[in-house]
Amino acid sequence: MHFIGVDLAWGEKSRTGVAVIDDHGVLQHLSSVITDEEIAAAVTPYLSDWAVAGIDAPLVVTNETGTRRAEKLLNHDFAKFDAGAHPANRTNPAFTERPRGARVCALLGFAIDPSSSAPRRAVEVYPHAATVALFRLGRTLKYKNKQGRSVDDMRTELLALTRLVESLSSAQPAAHVALNTEWRELVASIEGASRKSQLRMAEDQVDAVICAYVVYYREHRPTDVVTYGQYPDGYIVTPRLPADLVPSPRPPRAAQHVEVVRRATRRYAGTYPLLRRAADEASAVVVGILDEAGLNYLSVTGRAKSIESFAEKAGRMADGVPLYADPIAQIGDTIGLRVITYVHSDVAAVAQLLASEAEVLDDRDMGQETASEGRFGYASRHLQIRLAPADQAVHPAVGDRPVQVQIRTVLQHAWAEFEHDIRYKGTVPDEYRSDFDRRFSLAAGLLELADQEFSTIRERLRSGVHEVPEAQPEEDPRISPRELAAFLAGQYADSSWSRPEHYAWIAGLVLELGITSLAELAESIRAVDMSVIDHRMGYRSVPGAVRRLDDALLVAHGERYIALHDNAHRVDRLKARLVKMTKAA
Repeated sequence: MHFIGVDLAWGEKSRTGVAVIDDHGVLQHLSSVITDEEIAAAVTPYLSDWAVAGIDAPLVVTNETGTRRAEKLLNHDFAKFDAGAHPANRTNPAFTERPRGARVCALLGFAIDPSSSAPRRAVEVYPHAATVALFRLGRTLKYKNKQGRSVDDMRTELLALTRLVESLSSAQPAAHVALNTEWRELVASIEGASRKSQLRMAEDQVDAVICAYVVYYREHRPTDVVTYGQYPDGYIVTPRLPADLVPSPRPPRAAQHVEVVRRATRRYAGTYPLLRRAADEASAVVVGILDEAGLNYLSVTGRAKSIESFAEKAGRMADGVPLYADPIAQIGDTIGLRVITYVHSDVAAVAQLLASEAEVLDDRDMGQETASEGRFGYASRHLQIRLAPADQAVHPAVGDRPVQVQIRTVLQHAWAEFEHDIRYKGTVPDEYRSDFDRRFSLAAGLLELADQEFSTIRERLRSGVHEVPEAQPEEDPRISPRELAAFLAGQYADSSWSRPEHYAWIAGLVLELGITSLAELAESIRAVDMSVIDHRMGYRSVPGAVRRLDDALLVAHGERYIALHDNAHRVDRLKARLVKMTKAA
């Protein structure tokens, strides 16, 4: 009989630890893998007879939101030892469909009912709780990568855990790991680790050994094991907490803050589905504002801050002092949007437009701050906004919540994403760090120069563009979008380009008015004084070319323009704009 431990990554791209113990408690296999197929390849040689697996990952998740009953019950006993389990629910993309743990069990032919006596079976386990119970720890060892933990601290704690695992040779039942070659190599890698990424790979395998021992322990001492929860709704199996074990004391301030963070995280988890809807609504509002103004941009994306990310940020300390005394009220980026533009001048235009359409609570130009320090690096405009009252009424999920908006060019975005992935995920060896810093700075400087050149190219094109013939189906009576773009570039030379699809859209409106040539269009708007419109609308930045034409057609044709079929979705906004643009000076 073999006992298999799998410290399973929830995602499909992170590493998973795999360990196998035989029926004498001897460690037979230890490895780090990634894919489901690699997991199967690692354990298949040990499935010829009976096999039991302990998997550190949810196997059954039926609740749409909140926390599983199993986690609530386990946390009641173990949270005071810092061994509480993270909430699992179907709002997490990892559990929206079938959890990965269940898929792996199906691939290997494991039954996942904890009461099963099938030759191949698996149960969900939790190493943190197991270490507290097995080794009588007053608190869990802090070998996981968290804010404020150094490589030295994590290495020391992980080595302490390996010594405790080796001490199981004198436990009942005994497990023997120290003579295994893979284990010795693993311990040596921990001792020599200089980066958190090295420790992460090692900790997965140590946890896998603990998972294997938990099911080995359960086989020999079933009365000393507790199953929290039930199979239909999700469960966790772990050694029973000793009745006389008490938590180790912690500094009063830290203990108080941990409870603050715990309460705040529970509240945040309860509102997370609403925040996801709010992020979608906020994205739609910003897209509407940009499209209405006719500004050109690449993309607008939104997200609600994950529960794990919120908990991590809420728990941050500086010199022993919590950064957020009231995390729910003070963490302002729970709803985050990112606007990607093509050129740098559009970043300022987007920021000015949002300032005119929403309340700006904070505005930081990270590029200017970097430049003021005499260096090249991260460049992005960070706004915190609150929607205008009218938009709050239409989008109650957002309401008056603050919305964090990052605005950057596509080149700035590429640099920021690559730099974050490399520099802040522990993958830069210490010996290369200074060289990589220099290269990142060089790349940032080159991208800033490229942004400037792209802006120059666009400005010159905009000032010198002429009508370009465009082949168009004979049955399409519209002014072609390309001809219209060329016309508007000459008509409104100071305006920025609009999105390509907006030229096609406005061409349809022009056709609805019965206008089929540029000469007719020019005559239609000839009497409109754009300087008066700009003054009455109070534009803080020059609108895009399509918005300029939209304004001109609205003034020139009034109610007839508002009544066009393609304007049906914005009648109220057009009426409000017309009143504003035609009011007495």
